[in-house]
Amino acid sequence: MAAFLQLEKVTKSFDSVLDAPPVSVLRDITLEIERGQSAAIVGPSGSGKSTLLNLIGALDKPTSGRVLLEGQDISALNEAALADLRNRRIGFVFQAHHLLPQCTALENALVPTLVFPKGPARDAAPERARRLLSRVGLGARMDHRPGQLSGGERQRVAVVRALINQPGLLLADEPTGALDAAAAEALSRLLLELNREENVTLIVVTHAADLAAQMQRSFNLRDGQLV
Repeated sequence: MAAFLQLEKVTKSFDSVLDAPPVSVLRDITLEIERGQSAAIVGPSGSGKSTLLNLIGALDKPTSGRVLLEGQDISALNEAALADLRNRRIGFVFQAHHLLPQCTALENALVPTLVFPKGPARDAAPERARRLLSRVGLGARMDHRPGQLSGGERQRVAVVRALINQPGLLLADEPTGALDAAAAEALSRLLLELNREENVTLIVVTHAADLAAQMQRSFNLRDGQLV
């Protein structure tokens, strides 16, 4: 049986200016992640960690090689299919929370559900959002806007937003980078608890050695290759 996530000899290059040769960022990346596992991708700045996460999350396509999610080659999908995949099956958490300032925590958590037609799934979303917000300690803050929340609270709303559509894959790019030590520790613990409770596959790009050490697997990206 195929792994939940597979990368097969993935390479990514970017065009240079002034007719220079393309810049190779990732070279022959091959890995397999099982459903429900947690994994960290670490490495120095500029090593291609975020580029790799963008390929896994279907935000970009490899120059060569394949990215397969549950056996489906997502790098071969058209833009409409990719947008649907990202919304339904992949959750994203970034260093910047990207919450809508005019919306409450509850409304922000529900944003990804707005693309769905009216029906049972959309009707059930508010209750799931309330349950998840309570689960992450924001039960009394659902009606607060981002400007009324701390940095750690805003990032927890972003985590709930990423999970609202029950994705199989949760990707986090330096999720604790903008937080103080206490908030970073709390968010790290929360991500791992939700990884187990929601049975969501978790992949985190991080500079934080303590967060990486808590993951089931850790990959070091250097010079465009995984170690």
